[in-house]
Amino acid sequence: MPTTRPRYTLTDTGALREQLDQAQRRWPRVRDRKELLLKLAAAGQRAIEREAEERRRTIAETAGAFTGVYPPDALARLREDWPE
Repeated sequence: MPTTRPRYTLTDTGALREQLDQAQRRWPRVRDRKELLLKLAAAGQRAIEREAEERRRTIAETAGAFTGVYPPDALARLREDWPE
């Protein structure tokens, strides 16, 4: 069927084979390799989302931690010492 969406051709060899084998051990009831690939992709998406959320949380927790540590003109004074 014609589509404007990209299509991907993957071969169950090398690194992908190892990843699917590991997925097979993780989800032993899933026998279809295509379904395992989709489960791997979903697991990867969840991991990325968790990582992003953790990063946002860390930024929120540390935001403003150094407020007032440097005087307002600290950067300008530091740059005075740099050669042009």
